[in-house]
Amino acid sequence: MDQETGTRLGIAELRELWAYYGHDLLLHDPGGSAECLVRRGELIASAEVLDPVLDRFRRWVDDVQHDDDLLLARVRLRGAERDRCVDMARETAGLAANHVHFGCPVMYGTPVMYGTGAEAREAPPVPEPPAAQWEPPVVVGVLDTGCDPHPWFRDRPWFEPVPEVLDADDDAGQDRQAGHGTFVSGVLLQHAPGAVLRTQRVLSSLGFTDDYTVVAGLRSLRQAAAARGEQVDVVVLTAGCHTADDECPPILGAELARWSGSVVVAAAGNQGRSRPFWPAALPSVVAVGATGSDGAVAEFSNFGPWVDTAAPGVAVTSSFVRMTGGGGRKFGFASWSGTSFAAPRVAAAVATALHEGRTRADSLDLVRDRYPFER
Repeated sequence: MDQETGTRLGIAELRELWAYYGHDLLLHDPGGSAECLVRRGELIASAEVLDPVLDRFRRWVDDVQHDDDLLLARVRLRGAERDRCVDMARETAGLAANHVHFGCPVMYGTPVMYGTGAEAREAPPVPEPPAAQWEPPVVVGVLDTGCDPHPWFRDRPWFEPVPEVLDADDDAGQDRQAGHGTFVSGVLLQHAPGAVLRTQRVLSSLGFTDDYTVVAGLRSLRQAAAARGEQVDVVVLTAGCHTADDECPPILGAELARWSGSVVVAAAGNQGRSRPFWPAALPSVVAVGATGSDGAVAEFSNFGPWVDTAAPGVAVTSSFVRMTGGGGRKFGFASWSGTSFAAPRVAAAVATALHEGRTRADSLDLVRDRYPFER
């Protein structure tokens, strides 16, 4: 939903909007069953398959950018092949390379586009979560836009601020997705007050990300946990995408396979469709739809056999940060809608169950019983 006109944005309009901010995107299969957005002219390859990919496409390769820590590379193509990146990715399926899938709904701020709340609206205060500290710790990784030092967080011993970017486009107004991570973290803390939250920024304040960035965030979270000597028990992902083949982006699926010891919870998306939304649709991930105050599944919530649970996601109130007229920050509260805000509710229930001594399997059974998806 466009905040200024109140009209719903289609994927073509979104491509034009993001192009304005310098993102070169390809709309694949416009209006078709495989419609999705990808970065034009890019392939992603893991380190172990980079050489065969380059051998196959070297004459069309313009540039290669490596991340030696994450063992990933972006392969940028030249000329007319830039518009063939989806087909070229399919040609490399046996090599485990893939084009960068662009996640349009949640990654861009689902409430703005598809939710009942077109934007985060100022709300009166709600009670602060208790200053609890569970022992042993239950660690929840939050991959979003960051987490500002809101009063709910800043005095907790585990808190490490990842400041929100409020005006990335420098237009003197708060960006559409700014404050999203602080809001999501607040939902978690309201329902799991003793959990330890670890934040990774993977989503821009304009809501833009891709599978490469999400994988990088997951790997960074895993590496940071290892350096601390801690286990990440639950991971919350509020970003997702459709893909050309309705399969999970390979690098994202491969990374999440490394998280078998954690419970990964992801928003199911807000298009009101049954088309698989990744990574929520992975069998190993708990996909969360949204319900309204009447307990019924919200009209905007995605649905289908791949959705596991549904939790309150309409007019949710949580912690928020707003940009002031002088470019400063004001901490307060907001009301917002979307599956982005149902997912942390389910993640908090899992964290609480683990704190109470339940096994991972029992915790999953508990949240599926408590938050069933019924449509």
